[in-house]
Amino acid sequence: MSTTITQLLGIQYPIFQGAMAQIAREPLVSAVSNAGGLGIIGSGGMSADVLREEIRKVRNHTTKPFAVNLMLMMPNIPELIQVIIEEQVNIVTTGAGTPAPYMATFKEHGITVIAVIPSVKIAKKMELLGVDALVAEGTEAGGHVGETTTMALVPQVTSAVSIPVVAAGGVADGRGIAAAFALGAQGVQVGTRFLTTVECPTHDNFKQAVLDADDTSTTVTGRSIGGPVRSIKNGMIADFLKLENEHASREELEKISLGSLRKAVFEGDTDRGSVMAGQICGMCNEITTVEQMITSMFSEAQALLQQLGNTRITGGQTVEI
Repeated sequence: MSTTITQLLGIQYPIFQGAMAQIAREPLVSAVSNAGGLGIIGSGGMSADVLREEIRKVRNHTTKPFAVNLMLMMPNIPELIQVIIEEQVNIVTTGAGTPAPYMATFKEHGITVIAVIPSVKIAKKMELLGVDALVAEGTEAGGHVGETTTMALVPQVTSAVSIPVVAAGGVADGRGIAAAFALGAQGVQVGTRFLTTVECPTHDNFKQAVLDADDTSTTVTGRSIGGPVRSIKNGMIADFLKLENEHASREELEKISLGSLRKAVFEGDTDRGSVMAGQICGMCNEITTVEQMITSMFSEAQALLQQLGNTRITGGQTVEI
């Protein structure tokens, strides 16, 4: 499936793997890139040395394009960018801040920059900065989220900018991909569905929590302190929400949440750990390989788009043409 995104990045399928912190590491990244998508290393929480090691591991397992995501709120961003330049990674996605201070450096080294954005206002600012594409992420997504839904956000962003837009949040099958194209996107970014793949390097308990989840299993914490995060409900989340409703300080909230993602991802503690996942997790009900997942999603999307192309709606009825 060829779009402006596949042409820009040299990938087969217009699908990005979400840069999930602690999870988006070599086993998953390499598998996604080898399957024709864009694998993305999540550098959040990494030192420069760890990022360099991950980049080299990925290079040892794929010759296909991959990217590094930068959470721009991290204090060691200049060091991480230096590693990206030295290791000749030519695609970067950014979030949690503005890439403005680094755009000249990126452009000097021929790095394609794709900004993850939650609103039209920020989308326009990123286009003016000179980023090459955008990921418009709706509040349905797992992890750090904005407030606007994917259905509302994507068409407004695609109408407001002239650069390619990738839709994120709530995509787990071919129907989601077809819907994203209908909204004007040139590709999709998927996170939650990748959690239930063989190659995803998380504890089995984490995967099982996603498999067991339904459409009402997630909630958002941290809005009161300006850091909204969507996760699957559990004991830690219940305690966090109780404290948040009692107007607890940031310090009090961090006491129970600090290190919680690592607890879930590596230790398999799905009660006191943070199982970040999106609202679409109710559709993630089987373990497959990354390749099986991507090819089946796009086969379904292609068939659906073809079917819709032969359909018109008239007088309240759907008619094949």
